[in-house]
Amino acid sequence: MEEPQHRIRAAHSESTITVYQAYSPEIGLPAVHDGRFPGAWKRDRMTWIKPSFLWMMYRCGWGAKAGQETVLAVEITRDGFEWALRHACLSSYSRGAHPDRATWQRQVKRAPTRVQWDPERDLRLQPLPYRSLQLGLSGEAARRYADEWTVAIRDVTPLAHEIHALVTTGDLDSAARLLPQEYPYPLGDEFLAHLAPSAR
Repeated sequence: MEEPQHRIRAAHSESTITVYQAYSPEIGLPAVHDGRFPGAWKRDRMTWIKPSFLWMMYRCGWGAKAGQETVLAVEITRDGFEWALRHACLSSYSRGAHPDRATWQRQVKRAPTRVQWDPERDLRLQPLPYRSLQLGLSGEAARRYADEWTVAIRDVTPLAHEIHALVTTGDLDSAARLLPQEYPYPLGDEFLAHLAPSAR
């Protein structure tokens, strides 16, 4: 069955969804230790969360990029995640989603969350023909994420390095078995209608 162009795929339970971020050890390690983001984590800046593990690996280079050496799996409430989607605006103008550019500019200034769709990645981090969600949180959304929605924070840097080592040696089957299990996230069409006109 062909994948829809826009779909949220994630590890999720009845009450939570796992998203990924990567930080320097100065931010990432205290977050893991305390189960919440430290005071040094700036709540007044936009932060991007990614439900796709492999898209995070593409972004952080398997935890090798400077400032992204600590890869975090952040478990947040589904209620919080869905609040973020309801209050989101696309990060760039789309003729199919907005009546005109001025309307989009007004929406994006007001919205506490932004959605961006980027090509999903395979184990070699090559683009796939369908897209994965990135969710940008700012203002109220960033504060809620850090102080209300976060349930648990795990360090998945060793997992990232282990999978990368297997990919490097060409053992893609073993690498695939270690990947977090991600499934389509159950959402009604009303959640994504304003964020991905072709979502289904």
